[in-house]
Formats: sequence, structure tokens, C-alpha cells
Amino acid sequence: MKILAFSDLHSSKSRLKDLLKKIISSNPDILISAGDTSNFGSNLKEIISEIKKTKKILLIIPGNHETCEEIRKISDGITVIDLHKRIYKIEDVIFIGYGTGGFSKKEPEFEEISKRFGRAIENTSKIILITHGPPYGTKTDLIHDLGHMGCISYTNFIKKHKPMLHICGHLHETWHIEDILGNTRIINPGPDGKILKI
Repeated sequence: MKILAFSDLHSSKSRLKDLLKKIISSNPDILISAGDTSNFGSNLKEIISEIKKTKKILLIIPGNHETCEEIRKISDGITVIDLHKRIYKIEDVIFIGYGTGGFSKKEPEFEEISKRFGRAIENTSKIILITHGPPYGTKTDLIHDLGHMGCISYTNFIKKHKPMLHICGHLHETWHIEDILGNTRIINPGPDGKILKI
């Protein structure tokens, strides 16, 4: 499976144009947005309309620039899938989504929901976690002079459930940065997107 993951477009027309070119040239099986597709909701519908023209399935979560309701409204359940607090399965791969936030060291709601996720993913090793904020204690959440700014709740989930991949965003300072935690590959793909093969 070939994935094109991206984050933090922030309604940029030039970045969207470049992203659409990459989608066409790379022909991925699925698209993933790790949040902040828009800039405080502006032009979200128009951006999604352009992405839908590629006829690729888009799994999307809200960032801190979209509300859950805005993401629900643009989701059609067929080509645009609202993954926030949900699980989506393609073949033998399970995608888990949790959006919004990005500023908290702990996410109690995620911890509670992840108990439900845990029951659903007990018998699979092909798990992909998508969050807006990065996990704590990795290169993806390390900002010069500020230290680690990520979420411990995500790190604990990774250590317990060992997803094969964690896609995040939020911190512009760590666009394109990757790290490994145990056997989990962690990446902040940035707005221009990253091709990931699993």
C-alpha cells in the first residue's frame, strides 16, 4: 500500500497546487491529512473539493485550525473519511485517528478512547496512528530552546500497542522530521507531503 501523508496546509493555494501535482505523479492508494488543512476553517470546503478530484480516499482529522464539526461537514463517508476518534480498516491495515489540540502534554480523552481502540486492534500488527500533535520525547516534538513539546499520551500508546507508523503534524519546526520509537516509525510529513510504503 502506498500512502501520501501531509499536514499543515493552512489553506495555502501554492502548497495545495504542489500537493495535487505530487498526488497525480505518485498515484498513491490513499491520502492522509494529519490536521490543519485549513487556516481557521477558511477555504476548507474548496480545498477538499480539489483533493476529491484526484479520486483518492482521504482520511482526515481536525488540527487546531479546524473544529470537529467542520471536518464532519466536509466528510462524505466514501472518499473523504472523518477519522477523528475513529478506526478505519483497509485490507489488513487499521488506521486510528485523533485530531485537534497539539498543545497538551497529556490527552485524557485520547487515553480513554484508546482503551476502545486497544480492544479493536488486539489481534493485528498493522496499525497506523494519525494524530495532529506529535508524541513526546522524539525528534518530531523537539524544538530548539524549548525542548520536547509533544504528548505523553501518544508516546504511551505507541509503547503499548506498537503501531507500525505514526503520522503527526502541528509543529512546523519539525516538518519532514522522522524518528523511531521501538518499532514504530514516526513522521511529520509537512504540507508538501511524504510518500510512505507499507
